[in-house]
Amino acid sequence: MEKTDLEIFLVATPGLEAPLCAEAIEHGFADAKAVPGGVSCRGNWAEVWRANLQLRGANKVLVRLGSFPAVHLAQLDKRARKFPWPEFLRPDVPVKVEATSRKSRIYHAGAARQRIETAIAETLGAPISSDANVRVMLRIEKDLCTFSVDTSGDPLHKRGHKTAVAKAPMRETMAAMFLRECGFDGTQPVLDPMCGSGTFVIEAAEIALGLLPGRTRRFAFEELATFDSAAWQDMRSDAQPDTTDLLFLGSDRNAGAIEAASANAEQAGVGALTKFQHRSISDIKPPEGPAGIVIMNPPYGARIGDEKRLRSLYGSLGKILMSRLHGWQVGIVTSNQSLARATRLPLLPAGPVVDHGGTKIRLYRTEALP
Repeated sequence: MEKTDLEIFLVATPGLEAPLCAEAIEHGFADAKAVPGGVSCRGNWAEVWRANLQLRGANKVLVRLGSFPAVHLAQLDKRARKFPWPEFLRPDVPVKVEATSRKSRIYHAGAARQRIETAIAETLGAPISSDANVRVMLRIEKDLCTFSVDTSGDPLHKRGHKTAVAKAPMRETMAAMFLRECGFDGTQPVLDPMCGSGTFVIEAAEIALGLLPGRTRRFAFEELATFDSAAWQDMRSDAQPDTTDLLFLGSDRNAGAIEAASANAEQAGVGALTKFQHRSISDIKPPEGPAGIVIMNPPYGARIGDEKRLRSLYGSLGKILMSRLHGWQVGIVTSNQSLARATRLPLLPAGPVVDHGGTKIRLYRTEALP
């Protein structure tokens, strides 16, 4: 674990940089600041592991390994062969290399990638493979070549304990950041009346229990030369879950979604504090106890002709929430402002535009309903 002060980049879902930055600061990551596409911070390799293990909003954790200027391929080749690969990579672990180039004299990213692959293979001896778990990224910008490594492997929304997925799922990383934007901190009950495979409800329950998002999965950093298995085991076993008396509720009119959500909750270890019911919106009732947060990702209809039907759905949703959930805050994630307005709820200014697999969505929320 040589280097103590690494440049760490937390990749955010575009539009959710601010809540990810707030989460990183809350978890004590040094010099965390939001930049387009994510959050930059600093720390040693143990902090890199901790970011993968603890942060709910990061999609990936990248580490900058170093940089040098190069204006043609021969120079890139020479400098890449002198780069201290053995500090980071292991000779027995396959590596995948990716390259991009902008505003540089080396403009052919494919040729640059091949030079790096050859340099790593010949100086370190590591095999090059297109499906390797360890990914080295070269970015050439204005003739400066910068190397980074993806320490996560699979994207971090893959928590490693969710099997059943409904259609058009909300990613866990996004769900966690939308909950944060609604002011959720683990001390309020949460209700999702259109829960699908249960992502909002399960994330909320995990946050309330203090369960770490990366607790059951593997990461690419475990295959780097900087990895210390004993220190990592200590870090994982240090996390003791909390207890909570709260109940986290989901309902959906699709029976298959309810089965999937219940199975996912069990697998995530939150089955005891979640409850999923097969019921339509018109049957929503607030649970006993304190008011909390209603959060949902209703359908937003990509097809022409859906809008009229959906307007009446959003309209009746708004009426039911206003009449039955006094004191609850509402968060609605949708791609369509006029649908959000059709609820007639007392909406606050909309949150930033967020890219959800190519669809531009926003969070519309309220204060506690009167």
